[in-house]
Amino acid sequence: MGAPHRTAQPHRSQRGGPAVTDADQVRDRIRDDAVEAALGKLDLDAKALLLAGRDMWSLPAIPAIGLQSLVMSDGPVGVRGVRWTADDPSVALPSPTSLAAAWDPELARRAGRLLAQEARRKGVHVLLAPTVNLHRSPLGGRHFECYSEDPYLTGAIGSGYVNGVQDGGVGTTVKHFVGNDAETDRFTVDSVIAPRPLRELYLAPFEAIVANARPWGIMTAYNQVNGTTMTEHRYLVNEVLRGEWGFDGANVSDWMAARSTTGDILGGMDVAMPGPTTVYGPALAEAVRAGEVPESAVDEAVRNVLRLAARAGALEGAPPVVETPPAPVDGRALARELAARGFVLVRNEDGALPLDASTGRTVALLGAAARDARVLGGGSATVFPERVVSPLDGLAAALPEGALTYAIGADPSDELTPADKGFELVAVCRDASGAVLGESGLPTGQVQWIGDDLPAGATYETMASIEVRGTFVPRESGEHAFGTRGLGAFTLAVGGRRLWSGVQEMGDEADPFEAFFGAPSARARVTLAEGEPVEVSLTFQVPDMSALPLRAIMFSLLHLGPRRDPDELIAEAVEAARAADTAVVVVATTERVESEGFDRSDLALPGRQDDLVRAVAAVNPNTVVVVNAGSPVELPWREDVAAVLLTWFPGQEGGAALADVLLGDAEPGGRLPTTWPARFADAPVTEVVPTDGRLEYGEGLFIGYRAYERRGVTPAYPFGHGLGYTDWAYESLEATAETVRVRVTNTGTRPGREVVQVYLAPVDTASDGASDGARSTAVERPASWLAGFASVAAGPGESVETEIPLPARAFEVWDEEARGWRRIGGAYEVRASHAHGDTRLTATLDIA
Repeated sequence: MGAPHRTAQPHRSQRGGPAVTDADQVRDRIRDDAVEAALGKLDLDAKALLLAGRDMWSLPAIPAIGLQSLVMSDGPVGVRGVRWTADDPSVALPSPTSLAAAWDPELARRAGRLLAQEARRKGVHVLLAPTVNLHRSPLGGRHFECYSEDPYLTGAIGSGYVNGVQDGGVGTTVKHFVGNDAETDRFTVDSVIAPRPLRELYLAPFEAIVANARPWGIMTAYNQVNGTTMTEHRYLVNEVLRGEWGFDGANVSDWMAARSTTGDILGGMDVAMPGPTTVYGPALAEAVRAGEVPESAVDEAVRNVLRLAARAGALEGAPPVVETPPAPVDGRALARELAARGFVLVRNEDGALPLDASTGRTVALLGAAARDARVLGGGSATVFPERVVSPLDGLAAALPEGALTYAIGADPSDELTPADKGFELVAVCRDASGAVLGESGLPTGQVQWIGDDLPAGATYETMASIEVRGTFVPRESGEHAFGTRGLGAFTLAVGGRRLWSGVQEMGDEADPFEAFFGAPSARARVTLAEGEPVEVSLTFQVPDMSALPLRAIMFSLLHLGPRRDPDELIAEAVEAARAADTAVVVVATTERVESEGFDRSDLALPGRQDDLVRAVAAVNPNTVVVVNAGSPVELPWREDVAAVLLTWFPGQEGGAALADVLLGDAEPGGRLPTTWPARFADAPVTEVVPTDGRLEYGEGLFIGYRAYERRGVTPAYPFGHGLGYTDWAYESLEATAETVRVRVTNTGTRPGREVVQVYLAPVDTASDGASDGARSTAVERPASWLAGFASVAAGPGESVETEIPLPARAFEVWDEEARGWRRIGGAYEVRASHAHGDTRLTATLDIA
């Protein structure tokens, strides 16, 4: 009897944008008419003010034309809103690397719809996301916030995300346009990129999203590209983004990226953020009156902003794009599903996973990150969820009583971090007389108020001091360290006793945001007893900020628990592992390793975590390692353990999803969106530090798997790799110049999901054919590249057939001389693959 059969639908990236109906076109015309009518009522000064941020997160309202204040908010994994506070928590989804690891644009669309729901709840019109810069080098410090090393996968996931957010009537700003692929000197670096890689790699995700999702906004980056600052880049913004691609949304600057009134407006930048002091506003009106800027350029920028407002429902007389939002989404349930779908099982010897959860089986859970999971990356993507499920929480809830033991084993960090576990804190604002002006709850000891993001009743003019105060219940007895981070004068007290007063000065941090935060500094050590509450207080003296263009308060109460001998901790973990049927070790990076504002210098796990894994694996052959990192790290012990599961930064429900996957209630659904090198020395691109202000993209087209293949280097785990809990047979492949049809069968005993990946490889690389079949001069190309994919699901013994479009662009290169795309004919091998380099079926195409 033949296997049951059904057909799966692949994603449709680069096959045209969202379907536009006649009704949509009518509504577009009504919106355009409303925009023109509103624009006609504004004088020059009003128009110039509209293009300048009113404050940190919003644009001015103009009641006379029925325009509400447009509100923007970070970020990619959750919607913060206009206040960075625990008083208004946010759903925290897995990191963008995790979302991309699912290889499922429809899943990304569902994530976007949830974020739109969160944005509407918080009064936000525009989400400052997604980040679609590429993983050019594994050292990129912010790569957890980006999707992938591959432009096609990035464009597909980004399109799904943007469509989902805008399904909910909320705008997006696709960022950072373009060449912001590292953090070092990001405000000033000149990214030097040749035309072909610029088009074929770095611009490609933006182009795909414009075509397939019609984003309402783009955010231009801090950096320069080929000598021109991106906020002033007429060619890339006006000619490419708007002219060639037809982008009709608003172009918003990255925060504090706008530096030139005339350069920015003539370079196509519509909105200068944040405010109230920017290069636009009165300065722009004056530039027009001085004849330096034509008023038509201002009108075009205002038109784009009004169009954004109209689409989001913030302009009277203009029907919003979405009048009835999609059905409500259960945030916790989707966060849990997204996490499991993004987990990548890269090793599973002898079916070590899923765990045998039968009666009497025991698990030793090891690692500080198992108790205090890192669920988010650092920087502007940070939000405060109402709860976080750690691996310890998740497994304790899922396993029978007595089946789980826990030991710290190794801590990834010996640095003080914002006061968190065991602390209950509030921030109290006082005036010079000591009277309370207002207060706000704090999820951690970190105060981060920017612009008008202040507790009700407090103002910069009236605040003299801010006290972070509350109660700390220690989890361990011993010597606890307390400290500060931030610039200014502080007083620290514990247990009612003043321990330190002093001033923290600015250090030598290169990134302005890092400099403003200051370096973590230990101030006092106190011996405390486990479980016994103690009062804590950190008072900050508010300086005069009246002369600053952007007012902000950023400081932290820091804490570090008792430090025990690392060898002793590892020995305790080894004994726990020896006594258990399975050892699960959780290793992690820290915010000092992966965060916005700086790049990494290596790929090593911090602390003694590698030593912990080796010691545990030596006594327990059933050792499973869970890697809690946003981007690649070295795993030198990977061949010595039974299983390795990558969980990225898994969001607030990560621990629950981990229990689901380890115990087999859910399949690890992810495939690698970026190559994991065996060691740092194998990484093909490691240059992220500019030389004389220039960062040369000298590798050209060869990043990620393209570079590994060219150099003949075998990575630890290739792009696209990932194991599920079942097996798949690839049975047939049919290919035309437009589509590929692949039939696969689930040959295992469990239902599962497979990501069918299609790669193209030119058969004859010595010469290439032009579009008319004639031969032309040779064109250097990668040996193979991703051209399409589909995520399919099937039950045991079931077959599924999927049709995967081959975009015309897959056969094209950017012709630098002709300044256009050129189709390269000839013979291509079409590879249906489980991962890059793991080809299951092939067919040959001859392309005219």
